[in-house]
Amino acid sequence: MLQIPRLNFSRFGLSGLTAAGPKFSLCDGLSRRSFLQVGGLAMGGLSLPGLLDLEARAGTAGSKKSVIMVFLSGGPPHQDMVDLKPEAPVEVRGEFSPIDTNVPGIQLCELLPELAQRTDKLAIIRSLVGSEGRHAAFQCLTGNNFERQPPGGWPSLGAVASKLLGPAVAGVPPFISLAPRMKTSTWSDPGPAGFCGQAHAPFAPNADQATLELKGVSKQGLSARQTLLDQIDALKRQADAGALAGAAAYYEQAFGILTSSALVDALDLDREDPAIRARYAGGSLEPAGYGDAGPILNDYFLAARRLVEAGARVVTVAYGRWDWHGRPHGTNFENARDHLPLFDQGLSALIDDLYQRGLDRDCTVLVWGEFGRTPRVNKNGGRDHWPQVACAMLTGGGLRTGQVIGATNRFAEVPRERPVHMQEVFATLYHQLGLDVNHLTVNDLTGRPQYLVDHTRHQPIGELI
Repeated sequence: MLQIPRLNFSRFGLSGLTAAGPKFSLCDGLSRRSFLQVGGLAMGGLSLPGLLDLEARAGTAGSKKSVIMVFLSGGPPHQDMVDLKPEAPVEVRGEFSPIDTNVPGIQLCELLPELAQRTDKLAIIRSLVGSEGRHAAFQCLTGNNFERQPPGGWPSLGAVASKLLGPAVAGVPPFISLAPRMKTSTWSDPGPAGFCGQAHAPFAPNADQATLELKGVSKQGLSARQTLLDQIDALKRQADAGALAGAAAYYEQAFGILTSSALVDALDLDREDPAIRARYAGGSLEPAGYGDAGPILNDYFLAARRLVEAGARVVTVAYGRWDWHGRPHGTNFENARDHLPLFDQGLSALIDDLYQRGLDRDCTVLVWGEFGRTPRVNKNGGRDHWPQVACAMLTGGGLRTGQVIGATNRFAEVPRERPVHMQEVFATLYHQLGLDVNHLTVNDLTGRPQYLVDHTRHQPIGELI
């Protein structure tokens, strides 16, 4: 069983402490490696210029609103999870049956019995549209298309929150990604900073690269390193006092985050009540037919809850591999039988946790993927990419839950009523964070103000607010 390791200051520092999961790839051949790497802390959002900016905006840190975004990488099958069509032909309806939930009139897949008992705390979107069909996290993380980006590129939700709100708690980065680093330009995990600047890229302890390396340094060693850096700064200031005017504050904040007990404690899952940890069933999974396929870690759900409780504003989680085209990697239905029960338990545990700890008013959880899957099962027993319609689930945040929004036609091919655009979902998330999509802008690299979403066409989802 692959678990997030216990963190402590004697092992904290970039000395190779890892809990590594195996590599896996999606249908386009892009290889990913999913692991928690404390030994290579990817400090993307903690560059020195960025920390100066965060310090300057410390007055905006009062709000405790947060978002957990769960990205189902590869595209989950909407018609085998939340939009089953039992009256459709067998090649469309597939192998699963719907079950009743605790909300009359709403049904879910038989492999989601725990979520079925918590549907009163879910808002289910069955008519999600707007996908550009790209096999990448980019649109789910930014809300925008990959093509024709403004100068600097579109930023992630978390980067915008970092830019406009700053940190909620000293020593806890506002944007944290528990997603693996993608290796090509079309994959954007753990999340692009875009024109917000690298100062607002995510802190990514689960990535496989580091932009700040302090190998073999303990907490005490960090103090010694700071002394050395201060001495170097003193020499540099003799040459250019003006250019380094903020360097001392910058280093102070950088080391403060590296040694923050709040951040380290949040990532130390061994501090969690064992009974709560057991409810998440935080193990790993090998999807049918994939050999060394990547793990699905319910520990990441728990880590996300602990991070928002510690003060993170946006936490993104990459959960599993949902690109189920069929043999030789297992049919859509074989993979679903492996994935869905563990997903069901992990997300249900997160829902319970949020409500029991009083976080349900402030923390909004979104679960979705790049697109849906084809209504018709292919000759290999899989479902292919289907950008025409997809699904999403939301919970928490004080949203109006216990409802389904939208509907598809009888084969789950296209929306039949109330299509919900992906930018409406983003407008809702920004609203939940206290950001007004009708007035707030962030300048791109040319200085041109860019709205958070296309607010002339897309507003927060009225049924939820």
